[in-house]
Order: sequence, then structure tokens, then C-alpha cells
Amino acid sequence: MRAAVLVEPGRIEMAERPVPAPAPGDVLIRVGAVGVCGSDAHYYREGRIGDYVVEAPLILGHEAGGTIVAVGGGVPESRIGQRVSIEPQRPDPDSDETRRGHYNLCPHMRFYATPPVHGALCDYVTIGAAFAHPVPEEMSDDAAALCEPLSVAIAAIDKAAVTGGSRVLISGAGPIGLMTAQVAHAYGATDIIVTDIDPHRRELADRFGATATLDPQTEDVTGLHVDAFIDASGAPAAVVAGLASVRPAGRAVLVGMGAASMELPVQTIQNRELILTGVFRYANTWPTAIALIRSGKVDVDALVTDRYPLEKTAEALDSDRIPGNIKAIVEVGTS
Repeated sequence: MRAAVLVEPGRIEMAERPVPAPAPGDVLIRVGAVGVCGSDAHYYREGRIGDYVVEAPLILGHEAGGTIVAVGGGVPESRIGQRVSIEPQRPDPDSDETRRGHYNLCPHMRFYATPPVHGALCDYVTIGAAFAHPVPEEMSDDAAALCEPLSVAIAAIDKAAVTGGSRVLISGAGPIGLMTAQVAHAYGATDIIVTDIDPHRRELADRFGATATLDPQTEDVTGLHVDAFIDASGAPAAVVAGLASVRPAGRAVLVGMGAASMELPVQTIQNRELILTGVFRYANTWPTAIALIRSGKVDVDALVTDRYPLEKTAEALDSDRIPGNIKAIVEVGTS
């Protein structure tokens, strides 16, 4: 099969790799589409993200969908031919975290495109059958792939306890921020305020669920008195301002990957009894993601701004530098 392989920072090479065989409990998927994530771009340019270091050639890509073409032992053959969205995780079923239901926090997790585990920028991949989620025929290949970042948004909204009538502040109008705004709207939030320093992205937020947008460089967000603040920017200044905007006993959720550490307004957190937490991937979100897309309450297809063939993976990984880019898709094959 074809594979786009990161051989060293800044260099992707096309290679021929053996088609993987599905182990017992696995399915073999012919990849249709792969979304390009900021983490892929970090690995491509820098060869690492924090403690995760690329030390050998690596296939990137973890936002993916496709068609099941073979099954391993114990998986019904009736699954062959199903179009699926891939939840790119292999947790240890016996870890304490998995047994508690927090399988995304499993210390033995094998996650697509996280060294040394290969990802989906290739023709075929395997995954546990339970992590290959069937999608309706009317769902596009792009949307099947983008259930993955949508799951991050769902996890954030769930952590923030957003419900009907909630007042929400979201910092950052990139793909995750825009999806989070859509999910907040779908969950019944009535005030969805999105901040971003980029005017084009603020315009997009107006299209994707925001009831108001603010430029944090010129407008004060600290007095908004929101029920929930979700940071999708990773910018320390945005986090500090966002925390100051939360009402007493409200919630703040950190999603954006920014600095390894930052100063926080501890007295504000204590005096207001704010609930502050983070999001690391997701667990049990795919049914909700698929239902939101199918219902039309969330539109991920409209976020796709660029498409590339597998052979132009390097260009796809650099597409975030193109003005106006939101989400790039690598079209691997027709599923």
C-alpha cells in the first residue's frame, strides 16, 4: 500500500508498506479521507510535541474514515463493506482508567500518529472493531474523518456542563473552537461568545453558532459573567481573561495546547469556587458526533477549505499557513 511517511522533520516521503492484517477483534479499513490536525503539523515541522518525540519514520494522521474491507477473528463478516469513522485509540482494556470508563486516559494507550504508533495517511489501517463506528450513507468521507475533532468539542462541552440556556465563552475560532460553538448551540446554549484576534475567523464564528464575537486585543471579556469558559486557543492571556469572565461556581475547560505551564489567577479560582479542568482526547463521544452531523445541527463539511491527494501530504501539512485556511483534508481513496 501507499504511505506518506515522516522520515525527518520537514520531510515526507511516499513509500510502499505492507497492508496490515487485522488481528482478532480488529477490522481492516480502506482509508477514504484524513483530516489534518495541528498536532500533525507540529510533528512534521518539529518532530515532537512535548514528551512525544518522533524517533523513527512515522505515518501521521488520526482524523480518519473509510470502509471496512476485512475482519479479524471474532468480528462478524457482515461488517465488511461498512463505511466507518475511526476512533483512533487502542486503550488497554485492563487498565484502571479504562475500567473506570476513562479509557482516553489509559497510560498504555496506543493512539494513531503518536510515536511510535503509525497513523492513517496511508491506504489501509486496522483498529479494534468497537472503535470503527458505522456512519450513515449520506455522511461524506470528510465528515466521517472530522468526527474526531468534533469529539474533542463534544468532550469540552460535556466537561463544561453546557445545557439549555447556558452562557458560554469560547476563546479561539480555529477548527476546534468553531466546532465547539456549534456543539454549544446544539446543546441549547443561548449566549455563545467567541473571541479571536483574526477578523476572518471571527466572521466564521458568526456563521458557526456564535451569538457574539469579540477581538480580545481591543475588547474586554473579563466582565461577561458566563456559566462556562472553554479555551481553544492555548494562549495564556486568553486563559487568564477567560477565567476572569466566569461567574461564581462556573466552569472553565482548557482544550488548546499551548505553553507547558502558565500563571493562573488562583485567588479568582478559589474565591469564585470555579471548576477548572482539562480535556485530553475523548471517550464515548462518537455516537453523539455522528448524531449531531446526521441531524444537521453541526456542519463539519463547511469547515473544509483545502483538499490534497496523498502524494501531496507535505503541502497539506503546511496548509495552516495559507490565509483563510480552516481545515485541510487528504483524500486517500474513495470509500
